[in-house]
Amino acid sequence: MPHRFPSPFHTSILPPTPARLTALAATKLPRWGLLALCLLYIVTGLVMREPWKSEDVIGLAQMWSAYDGGWAQWLAPEAAGVAVSQEGPLATWVGALCMAVFSPLLGHILAARVPNLIWFGIASTSLWYGAYLLGRRAEAQPLALPFGGQPEPRDYGRMLADAALLLLLATLGILWRSHETSAEPAALAFHALAFYSLARMLDHPRSGALTLGLALGGAFLARGFPAVMPQLLAVAVLAGTSPALRPAVRWIALLSLPLGLALSLAWWIATAQLHPYWMSGWWHWNASVFGMLTPRGLSDALRNMPWFLWPTGPLALLALWRWRGYLLSPHVQIPAALMLAGLAMLLATREPVDAEYLALVIPCAMLGALALPTLRRGLINALDWFAVMVFSATACVVWMGWIAIMTGVPPKIARNIARQTPGFDADFSLFAFTAAVAASLAWIALIIWRFRSRPTGLWRGTVLSAGGVVACWLLIMTLWLPSINYNKSYREVSNGMAHALAAERVRTGRQECVRSSGLGLSQRASFAVFDNLRFELSGDCPLVLLQGNASVLRNVLQRGEYAGSRVLWEGTRAAEFRRAPQFREYFILLRPAPAGRPAS
Repeated sequence: MPHRFPSPFHTSILPPTPARLTALAATKLPRWGLLALCLLYIVTGLVMREPWKSEDVIGLAQMWSAYDGGWAQWLAPEAAGVAVSQEGPLATWVGALCMAVFSPLLGHILAARVPNLIWFGIASTSLWYGAYLLGRRAEAQPLALPFGGQPEPRDYGRMLADAALLLLLATLGILWRSHETSAEPAALAFHALAFYSLARMLDHPRSGALTLGLALGGAFLARGFPAVMPQLLAVAVLAGTSPALRPAVRWIALLSLPLGLALSLAWWIATAQLHPYWMSGWWHWNASVFGMLTPRGLSDALRNMPWFLWPTGPLALLALWRWRGYLLSPHVQIPAALMLAGLAMLLATREPVDAEYLALVIPCAMLGALALPTLRRGLINALDWFAVMVFSATACVVWMGWIAIMTGVPPKIARNIARQTPGFDADFSLFAFTAAVAASLAWIALIIWRFRSRPTGLWRGTVLSAGGVVACWLLIMTLWLPSINYNKSYREVSNGMAHALAAERVRTGRQECVRSSGLGLSQRASFAVFDNLRFELSGDCPLVLLQGNASVLRNVLQRGEYAGSRVLWEGTRAAEFRRAPQFREYFILLRPAPAGRPAS
């Protein structure tokens, strides 16, 4: 007879559960192994890496401005003197605090990355405990075997939690974002905290409502309305449709919403009063995010979203189908509501960026874990073999690229890499080589262990995917890191400009301000982070820094307003030489000629 059990929130009997599992399949994953995998995942890529252009260095510059400035930069974040009225201030606050505490020991760049450990800790812990709370519920349990032998609810919940966390580690789309000094890691953390809060409210409505309020307020302060709207939509849907959450609705109204609103308004009102111009820009950015999905936005979503939904997306859809008789059960309904809210947010976003896909990561990981007990052994083995082939091939490509960089063999690969990194001179690093060898051997050992010992735990279907991601990430961040830094960092350009300004200061005997023309925010932030260089947007500064492509700047110096100016320094990133001259990014530092006579 199929196992049936009364549901605590249905008047009818639930259909037979699709999960088939023995107690052996719920074997505990060694805690040290899971913890080591998580630490390797998040620590690799935070150390020995230069701040890279775009969001990474801009976020770091905002943290540095808040740490080095005053309360004005805390309420209205700026990067190197330019207001950045996008997203929210929370990542800047936490980064500035970590700089204040850890900079004497770690330096300001590495100290600004300590928040990434905090955000990842919140995200991974919230996902694990949320999945555990849902997985141990009666309606989530697998089919009872005729003579016993099914797992205990706690063991089954722990198995689902381990699998969900491993699926999170295997999600390629969040790999770089989790290591970036920006608002995105914080947004992911609060999406996960909201998921945990909803699971917690099933048994402890008051404490769950409290953490939900923190999640709502944190998401808003991290990234404004685009981050908090999916959570509010999911909460509204669950409050109106979930019988299991009905006792918690009043706590949501009395605690969650007021707490989230109070946290948001405390910053919002103070900033609107003291910095109305900044707040106006923040409102404009929030409004610009929402709207009908454009054709370009749809194209970008179809191209980029799979990175955030592999391997969890297909498994999530399979889970919804297999558990279709349990769509009103909390273990399915809560992640499904969060996933649908994330998809609705995508449809209401003109041109989605990576941050919009983060709302899908946590619920898809939970649903993906629910799919595993419904899969046949052959399909789980096929997923394992796919992970082995993909990540082993990726590891071989990384090693082959490193060998080509160091030796020039194979010549074709070496020429292709040289075109991407012109002028790069590789140095052998014993530490990086040793770490890469250790990662490769660990990956091989994991494969051998998986197929020789044949572990019974259901997490075996995800451990190879998570382990492969971590191993390849470690290889890239050791063997390829110098060339990636060379290609994405502005350190050399910043150092060259700093030396030119120091030489001019010695020549003139005074410190002179520099105004900029055409200088991008990413470049401005880089110069501030690397050498504490600040540039005025306008004014009567005697020195001018120009940014643009090389041909345009040459024309400006010959026939434009800066004709006859004395060039103090000019340069570009060496990686720019792979581009055609008319598209090459170029910098020129000059002293304009006084009106009416040429420069001396």
